[in-house]
Amino acid sequence: MPTKKTLWIVLVVLTTAFFGSTICLAENVIKLGVVTKRGSAQNICAEKFKSILEKETKYRIKIFDNDSLGNETEILKKIQAGEIQMGVVTSGPFDEFVPEARVVDYPFLFKNYEQADAVLEGEPGRKLLQSLGKAGFQGLAFAENGFRNITSNKPVHSANDVAGLRIRVMESVIHQAIWRALGAVPVSLGWPINKELKEKTVAAQENPLSPIWFYKLYDLQKYLALTRHVYSAHIAVANLAWFQSLPAGDQAKLQAAMKKAARYERNWNRNNEADFLKKLKKSGMVVDEKPDRESFRKKLALFQSNDIFRDEATSRLLKIFMDAAR
Repeated sequence: MPTKKTLWIVLVVLTTAFFGSTICLAENVIKLGVVTKRGSAQNICAEKFKSILEKETKYRIKIFDNDSLGNETEILKKIQAGEIQMGVVTSGPFDEFVPEARVVDYPFLFKNYEQADAVLEGEPGRKLLQSLGKAGFQGLAFAENGFRNITSNKPVHSANDVAGLRIRVMESVIHQAIWRALGAVPVSLGWPINKELKEKTVAAQENPLSPIWFYKLYDLQKYLALTRHVYSAHIAVANLAWFQSLPAGDQAKLQAAMKKAARYERNWNRNNEADFLKKLKKSGMVVDEKPDRESFRKKLALFQSNDIFRDEATSRLLKIFMDAAR
């Protein structure tokens, strides 16, 4: 018959094992935030990353999506504070934290997806990811939102058509500056914006085809102009201190998994772009497939001299990007 002492020892061992495994499990859970709903671009990247990493490592990914953590600026603040470990966030809002980050959203910087890949997967992209460290982020990889286009309540064909237009833009210094330079009235709003469009707080917005389709903006905006004025990346980041606390081998596996996931998502976006456009047309949107892009370029010809690039590090990185994209 077991003694009280034996039972006590068994209880201590079992308790230690239970709580030890619970702590271990908690340490291996990575919280990752995205603002978008399931099935859309950021989630495609996040879910692929989860699938790859969980097959190859002990880590488990918990995805917080559908703006459950707030807008993208709030997600970045939570990553900074260590409340969550990772996120896949549109490039625009990063420039509120690191001015150099705005160079990737420079208007008409990239002619096509192949050029964007070459620059962002090359030395310029590496430098940009590295610059995020000064704000407490570990830059991991570039996924994408795609080329941005205008939706509106009235037809937009040339730059003259956006004069005085109240247009929703991201919470981003460069996006506000772009639309002011074009003569529009930019209104910074976090995503999603269906409520603001329905209430006519703004008369227009700009986004790639994927979110226009997934968020059913065709129910709220009649006109779509394929201006492709900015290539919009998604940047996958981690909390820098947390990332550096991981074993070197785990850091490498995590980064490799995110790079694979980002490439997968970019291919997904490009393979579906024509279908998104087809669906938007079928849903009743009036699409201008050949707007006067040159009129937008002309109005932004001197944008490089804008005060938002006066910081030496930002100006230097912009030159590197522009040289690489020629």
